[in-house]
Order: sequence, then C-alpha cells, then structure tokens
Amino acid sequence: MWQDTSTSYTSNPYYGQPQAGGSSQGGAQPLQFYTPSPGPSDSTFFPGQRSSLDGSMHPHGSMGTHGASGAGGFGGNIQALPGPWWTAFGTGGFEGEPPLLNVELGVNFAHIRAKTFTVLNPLRQVDEHIMDDADLAGPLIFCFCFASFLLFSGKPQFGYIYGVALLGSASIYTLLNLMSEKGIDAYRVASVLGYCLLPMVGVGGLSIGIKLDGFVGSVLSVLSILWCTYSASGIFVAVLRMSDQRLLVAYPVGLLYGCFALLSVFNVGGAPGTPR
Repeated sequence: MWQDTSTSYTSNPYYGQPQAGGSSQGGAQPLQFYTPSPGPSDSTFFPGQRSSLDGSMHPHGSMGTHGASGAGGFGGNIQALPGPWWTAFGTGGFEGEPPLLNVELGVNFAHIRAKTFTVLNPLRQVDEHIMDDADLAGPLIFCFCFASFLLFSGKPQFGYIYGVALLGSASIYTLLNLMSEKGIDAYRVASVLGYCLLPMVGVGGLSIGIKLDGFVGSVLSVLSILWCTYSASGIFVAVLRMSDQRLLVAYPVGLLYGCFALLSVFNVGGAPGTPR
C-alpha cells in the first residue's frame, strides 16, 4: 500500500529536540517539551520547581527577592502585631480596618447616631439623602428598649408592639406609594418609622417611675405622638419630595404612633385588677 513518507512530524518544533542523553536511536524523536535546568545554587532539581518564584512574603503582602544565597521556591515570614501576646485576643485590629459589625452585619453606629440626632432635633432641615443607607438595626434596638421599659413597668406587651409595628409599616408603605410619584421601598419605611419611635421610647422609660394613666401621662403621650409624627413626616416628605402633602402624610403616621401611646398607657391583656 502506498504511504506518503515525505510528510513527517519533524516540522513540529517539539519533535526536533534531541534526547537528554545524546542522539536518538532509529531516527525516532521523543516528545519533550522542555529541558529542566537546575538553579545555580541547587545541587538537585525537583520536578515542578520554578526558580522564577524565589522570594519571601513581607508583612504587608509584598514580594521580596532573596539575595545571592537565597533558596528556590516560596519563602515566607509571619510577623505578629506589635505589642504583648494578649493583643492577639483583642479587638483592635489593623489601622484603618472597619468594625466587624459594619463589615459582616452592616451595622454602622455613625449612621445610627446621625439619624437619631435628626429625630431628636426635628426643627432642623432634613437631608433628602438621609435614608440612602437605610438599616433596621436602630429601629429594632428602639423597639426592644420600648418593650423592655413597658415590661419593667408591669406591661408585658412585646407581641402587641411588634405586631402593630409590622402592620403599621405595611399600611404606611402602601399609602406612600399611592401618594407619591417617586415611590419608596418597605425597608426604608420601616427604618424611618422605627427611628422616629425614639420619643415614645422615652415615655416608656418614664412609665417605670410614674403612672401614665393620669393627667401627666396623657400630656406626655400626646407630646410624644406629635414629636414622632412631626419627625417621621418630615423625613418622608424630604425623601419623597412631597412638601405640599405633609399633612396627608402626617395623619396616618400619627394614628400609628397613637397606637404605641395607648400601649404605653394601658395594659392590654394584663392580669385582672390592673388598669386596662
């Protein structure tokens, strides 16, 4: 049978390399991709070793090459933080490192403090970008403190507080999206309502020492409702740009905070003999 012997694989550069031990036998060339060459300071060569990666890792992750007497392969030094040995168990971290709560859970205490001061001083102008970084850490803390204060005053109403907060947030979210052209998500609605609950938390703290079912309690409850409503409506109007509709926004918000005031004054579902 005819066989074309003129075409061979010798044109491939990998077949044109001679064997490491000398000339080939029978004209056959083995498949050899490279010839390993040991480093200048190595007496033996290990397969897979690359002399181009000689170096050592410095503390900040930079790569530094060895000197003339350096060995091949990776070399690294682990240096501890400055200070005594118990600093390894501390929370100082590195310089400029963000807090762990901010990185893992998204809890930024600086933003919580800024929003809290905005609620405590409702007369100043509200920034329309204040809720760009909305969170529920502050509202959950305020709701828990409010329920805890009422518990210390003899009104265990955790379920009522969280239930009213959930239904009220859903209702305000629906109304705001029907009234505004810009729209707002439920996460920001819950965040605003929770932060503006802070004056009601103060009334709950006062209920531990004084009775709120009298004239003083009624006055404090009305003032807290007005304060919470004014703060929440101001933030909603600034974020949604509804300055001409503030009264329409404040009315349902005031009803919601009125429910919280009733929970702080009366003992809903309490034991017999307690004021309801």
